[in-house]
Amino acid sequence: MADFDLVVIGSGPAGEWGAIQASLSGKRVAVVEREPVLGGTAANTGTLPSKTLRETALHLSGFKARGLYSVDATLRHEATVSDFLFRERRVKQMERERIHKNLQRHGVTVFQGRGSLLDAHTVQVTHDGAVVATLAASTILIATGSSPYRPPMYPFGDPRVHDSDEILDITTLPRTLVVVGGGVIGCEYACMFAALGIPVTLVEVKHELLAFLDGEVGQLLRDCMETLGVRLRLGQVVESAHVPESHEEPIRLRLSTGEVLEADQVLVASGRTSNTAGLGIEALGVKQGKRGQIEVGLAYQTAVPHIYAVGDVIGFPALASTSMEQARIAMEHAFGPGKRTLTPILPYGIYTIPEVSMAGDTEESLRTRGIPYVVGRATFDTNPRGQIIGERQGLLKLLFHRDDLKLLGVHILGEQATELVHVGLTALLTGSTAQLFVETCFNYPTLSEAYKAATYDALDQVRVSST
Repeated sequence: MADFDLVVIGSGPAGEWGAIQASLSGKRVAVVEREPVLGGTAANTGTLPSKTLRETALHLSGFKARGLYSVDATLRHEATVSDFLFRERRVKQMERERIHKNLQRHGVTVFQGRGSLLDAHTVQVTHDGAVVATLAASTILIATGSSPYRPPMYPFGDPRVHDSDEILDITTLPRTLVVVGGGVIGCEYACMFAALGIPVTLVEVKHELLAFLDGEVGQLLRDCMETLGVRLRLGQVVESAHVPESHEEPIRLRLSTGEVLEADQVLVASGRTSNTAGLGIEALGVKQGKRGQIEVGLAYQTAVPHIYAVGDVIGFPALASTSMEQARIAMEHAFGPGKRTLTPILPYGIYTIPEVSMAGDTEESLRTRGIPYVVGRATFDTNPRGQIIGERQGLLKLLFHRDDLKLLGVHILGEQATELVHVGLTALLTGSTAQLFVETCFNYPTLSEAYKAATYDALDQVRVSST
């Protein structure tokens, strides 16, 4: 029996930074990881790998350079799986090494094996059926993440049917691809493969993509995806899937409209399920939702006060960035004053082609609450840096309160959207008004200048309406 102040189950972003936060408070910390590598979904099957594949697809396809400088930079050779996955594997390995060194530097002990709770203060670690360690802890942090949900209709044992984790292990690039599910993951992968010139069809049960986006930006993304070559089947359900044994025959998916889609490969992106099976938390009174999501309070305490849960295992928003902050807040609560809560304004980054990012209110949310607002827009095709890099579709959209011009929302579609959003996010968190962007001197030429252009556009509208 080894004694620790904190035992963390899971080594993804939430587990890593929860462990580090406790270590910085002088606590004895152990991390239990069931996989042979550290980093969880973010490092190994989700966040970093998928974003690396996106950049690879853009590079191999010559997408970013098409039409620039009178150069036709189309794909000059048949991309192989080795080409597609080379950089992704390098990035994963570097991130695993970074996490290992970070935990080691902060004196965190790592146990490789599956962790489960024998009682409210004891974690047992098993590997290949054998007990390798029994850990006593005054505090426990569950950061076990989530896994792709697998609808029973699909034979996932077939090498042509993938979930969003398995897609990283493809042995051949698909000749044609159907993506089932129009959430963030489905949209990202649909764009990725379409950029490589692969015919892609995306099926989504809802009548719109990513309904949480500002409506104008969501429609613009839809238009961009269709221009990229993604065929959209919205408001439709896959009613049956026929996957023949012969790989020479196409997979056939019958939709609720009666249409039959034929494809070489299928990616099913139908949401995720929390990794709580086998943890032994039910017997302790820890409450869970429909897909295993652990229920927590503001400080991420479960129904058992010294057991905390953070990250994807608690459900929405299930972002690597928010997971890290949740873990820090939870450990501040467990081992310190614990007064901080997660900021109510969070950035969302969607790595489609083009990127989309947002923070704060949408036009729809402002109208619902009856808040008067004015919109300022700046397009990247009229921005000098946008012209240099050939960004034709980009848009920065700012929402200001009509009365005091306080910034209420920022929405970006285009190159570097997930980076640019932080300028607006900082303004939102500090309660800034349009005056901030009027007085700020931005580098020239930069995409960031769009903030000033969009602000002046909003101010022009206010002046016109007041005359």
